[in-house]
Amino acid sequence: MARKTKKSRRLRSSPIVIIGEGLTEQYYFSHLRSLYNFNYTIKPYFFGTTSLKDIDRKAREVITGGGVAVCVFDSDVSERNENEKKKLEQLRKKYEKEENIIFCDSLPSIEFWFLLHYCNTNKYFKDSKSVERELRKFIVQYEKKKVFLEKEKWVADLCAENKMKLAQQRVEIFSKEKGSYSNIYKIFKIIITKQ
Repeated sequence: MARKTKKSRRLRSSPIVIIGEGLTEQYYFSHLRSLYNFNYTIKPYFFGTTSLKDIDRKAREVITGGGVAVCVFDSDVSERNENEKKKLEQLRKKYEKEENIIFCDSLPSIEFWFLLHYCNTNKYFKDSKSVERELRKFIVQYEKKKVFLEKEKWVADLCAENKMKLAQQRVEIFSKEKGSYSNIYKIFKIIITKQ
C-alpha cells in the first residue's frame, strides 16, 4: 500500500509533458488546457509526424528531466504493419516498470476517442478515415486540417453536457481485444489528481 502512495505522490509532483504525433493531438490538448485550466505542458516541437523511435527518445528526455511523459499516438499503423507492431511491443516492454510514462494510444486513431463522446461503441474501424466518417455524423465540419482544428469551439462542443465523462466511462468498459479502443482517458486520471 505504501508503494502505491509513493507512486501517486511522485506523479502528482512531477510536471506532465504531452508528446503527440500530430496536429490533431496538439490542438485538442491545447484547447483542453485553455478550457479547463489543466496543468500540463505541450511543446510544439514534440508534435509532428512522429515515429515510435521519436516518441521513445522524447519520452526518455521528459523522464530524465523528472517529468511524466504522456505519449499520445494512433495505433493503426502498428495494426497493419508487423514491423511497427513489434516496435510498439518493444517500446511498451521497455517502459513497463517506468511509472512516469503513460501510453495513450488509440486504434485506429484519436478520432475514436472523440466519437465516444457521442456514442457508446467499440465497433472495429479499419482505419482513421472510417472513424472520421462516423465522427462527422456528430461534428459535421470535422477535418484534420489546421483551419478547423485551431478553433477551440469543436473541443468545447465535444466536452459540453458532460460528454467527456461519458467518453471516459464508455472507454474503460471496452477491451482492446474486441474492436477499436482509446487509452486517452488515462491522462485525465493524472490531471485530475494534480488539480
